Amino acid sequence: MAFQRIVLISLLLVAGVRSLTSGPLQKRVRLKKANNLWRNIDQFLSSLYKEHNISVPIDYFHNDTLYEPHSNGTFPLRYWFDASYYKVGGPVIVLQSGETAGTDRLPFLQKGLLHQLAQATNGIGVVLEHRYYGTSFPTPDLSTENLRFLTTDQALADMAYFARNVVFEGLENRNLTAPETAYFGYGGSYAGAFVAFLRVLYPDVYYGTISSSGVTEAIWDFWRYYEPVREYGPPDCISKQTELINVVDNILRNNTLYTSQLKSAFGLENLTFDDDFAQVLSTPIGGWQGRNWDPQVNDPSFYEYCSNITSPTLINNASANTTDAHQLLSAGGYASSTSTLTVPMLNFINYINKTFVTTVLESDKNKTLDQAYSTHNTTFYSLDDLSQAWRSWPYQYCTQWGYLQTGSGVPPNELPLISRLLTLEYNSLVCRYAFNISTPPDTDAINKYGGFNISYPRLAIVDGEQDPWRGASPHSKQAPNGGNRTSTTEEPFLLIEGGVHHWDENGLFPNETTATLPPEAVKEVQAQEVEFVKAWLEEFKEEKAKRASSMSKDCNGSWWDGEHEVEI
Repeated sequence: MAFQRIVLISLLLVAGVRSLTSGPLQKRVRLKKANNLWRNIDQFLSSLYKEHNISVPIDYFHNDTLYEPHSNGTFPLRYWFDASYYKVGGPVIVLQSGETAGTDRLPFLQKGLLHQLAQATNGIGVVLEHRYYGTSFPTPDLSTENLRFLTTDQALADMAYFARNVVFEGLENRNLTAPETAYFGYGGSYAGAFVAFLRVLYPDVYYGTISSSGVTEAIWDFWRYYEPVREYGPPDCISKQTELINVVDNILRNNTLYTSQLKSAFGLENLTFDDDFAQVLSTPIGGWQGRNWDPQVNDPSFYEYCSNITSPTLINNASANTTDAHQLLSAGGYASSTSTLTVPMLNFINYINKTFVTTVLESDKNKTLDQAYSTHNTTFYSLDDLSQAWRSWPYQYCTQWGYLQTGSGVPPNELPLISRLLTLEYNSLVCRYAFNISTPPDTDAINKYGGFNISYPRLAIVDGEQDPWRGASPHSKQAPNGGNRTSTTEEPFLLIEGGVHHWDENGLFPNETTATLPPEAVKEVQAQEVEFVKAWLEEFKEEKAKRASSMSKDCNGSWWDGEHEVEI
């Protein structure tokens, strides 16, 4: 996920394993230790699970002008698998890694829902990398022209091709391809929407899929991303956040004589653009999404930040420049609130300075704040060799998905949680500078599969009650019936109470469980997922038996389909 502003754009997100985000993200310096931890885990798991590749077509759609000039070539699509629990008749369960390297998903072969499903069904667990991520690149660079094969349709075709053609090492004597073998898909966030579409487009290949926190409705201006934070976050923190951001906006937009003083107070006087400055100040509240029930992957930054701006006393030797704070509060329209907002303002300043300024300057004395946090960096955007892995997800959201998280889109009668300077124009700078795209994405290319309304037999929809991405899922309050449906074994529709971003994906080793971990809400949903997948597998076996019984019988009494004996 590369955490440099503007490029960090993609990879932060879920349950400790990075996931869907969009819009240029600021540098999350505080995640340096976490990134090092993930690197060590990735190295260990990569040695435990052998890396494999399957050769797949670069271009499946030679009749579509979108992909001109077309290609007849192939490229290696990376995957890993664990057949520890496999028995004859068991399914293949494919976890789509989505907008990150597949190595980030390897922990789920050991614990979590993928592992649980493989164990319960005597199946094979697979992590499949998405084209243009990790090492699965079909082109020699990431220039805009060579990114033309990075569409959801092409990637969906990859996943179908995999199921139809894969041969698992050590199991070469068995036909473990679809539709002879039951294939189930799982994904979270972007990958959750992906496997929902997979079930609709390739129902004869994937017998069932689980879409967890699946963002099935593509939305250009996704200002509602922060609404679950407003609804479920600590009221005092939300109140302080909206007031402090409003102070900042009032100065930057209406009282610009104090802009220099405002920037200097935060130690960001050398950050050239006001919208970049507003982005840095808006960053900490975004830690909401990183919360997870698993302590090993939980990001505590949201509550750390909230405890700072709601503290009645100064935190961590915060500068007691009350005169400066009073002047800024007055300039920002809160002269009558200095008695209640001075300490929060000083703690806000201190948190930003220590988290986003001091850390950067100490780590690299030659790096400027503009280099660290500016989105207005055309030189950087021009880089397009394969090492610029940040380009893949922005290209996808600039061309098809959207999800720019703005403050400007919040209704005028509400105070936003992030600055109103974070507009569509600002958040789409990456689209213009990196890809020369100046128009909104083709969200119809995504929403044609169903959007909020997506529904299909053996397609499970699972979401977190407090997930900031819920507003782009079938559980959205903007969806028909307010996002309420009846859940059945055929079409499960589950909401994890108190859950955030695909919380069902994670798991613990037996010696890590406690009386409260995993939480009951997570255990309950995971148990339901295991049960309905087992029911789907039985349904698959029954259908397979019926197909076999309709075939002609040879003279020896074995079932024969014209080519080979059929294994039931």
